[in-house]
Amino acid sequence: MRNPLFYGCGTALVTPFRGRRVDFDALENLIDWQLGQGVDALVLLGTTGEPATITPPERSAIIECAAARVGGRAPLIVGTGSNDTAAAVRQAREAEQLGADGLLVVTPYYNRASRRGLTEHYNAVADAVSLPIIMYNVPGRTGVNLEPATVAQLARHPNLCAVKDASGSLRQLTDLAAACGDGVAVYSGNDDQVVPALALGARGVISVASNVVPDRMHAMVEQWFRGDARASLRGQLECLPLIRALFREVSPIPVKAALSLLGRIENTLRLPLCPLDEAEQEPLRRAMRGLGLLDAPARG
Repeated sequence: MRNPLFYGCGTALVTPFRGRRVDFDALENLIDWQLGQGVDALVLLGTTGEPATITPPERSAIIECAAARVGGRAPLIVGTGSNDTAAAVRQAREAEQLGADGLLVVTPYYNRASRRGLTEHYNAVADAVSLPIIMYNVPGRTGVNLEPATVAQLARHPNLCAVKDASGSLRQLTDLAAACGDGVAVYSGNDDQVVPALALGARGVISVASNVVPDRMHAMVEQWFRGDARASLRGQLECLPLIRALFREVSPIPVKAALSLLGRIENTLRLPLCPLDEAEQEPLRRAMRGLGLLDAPARG
């Protein structure tokens, strides 16, 4: 078994904006809060970080800012995926130079690459850097599924050491466990399936919900590894209403609304994403109140 980048909960961090600009003060405050709440890794510029609308200069500045702020307190993993292999290679090299500890590389979206294309793509990125790479499978957003047999084949490369599976399929997680054994660190990419994934051998979760409840998501995984499966499951079930509220619209729309309600960021996204509709905010507030994150509304 190659050592995984981390055991536990890694937060797929939002990119905060203020007006048209990246809000670096808010980013630094989020990093400090997340690490203070016990998260085990931070993931920048994954899907939740809106990388499609981040300019190249902003990417560099975000990575530099985060690397300096994290300061080695936890692994810093940077999303460097693209549907252009040459671009993915360039971004991977830049992230390594700017201080990333690992990379998150999504399957090439829209192109619908063949198994051979996926294999050559990942190997090209892995050959270009010395960092460990988490392969990222999210077929609902990319249009292609990274099959377990392909993951097992790719894992022959020493840098391709892990996979984040956001397929939503427990069968896929089971097949990953069967195909890869201990040769690949599996991370759940679905907050509502953390405990089932852990039961199938996952090393943790790369979480959207931990933007809002980092302590709870960290504890859920820690309890499992301590052998307290009952407490871990209880944490999973307690968080389900919030998790479901955070995915009523495409991520990161609801999670940015939640962080805004907590006063941690401005509720700003870049087009084509828009802030959460007012009609959808009450279910989110209700779920947050259920976990004690917001005060209950005053009764008339």
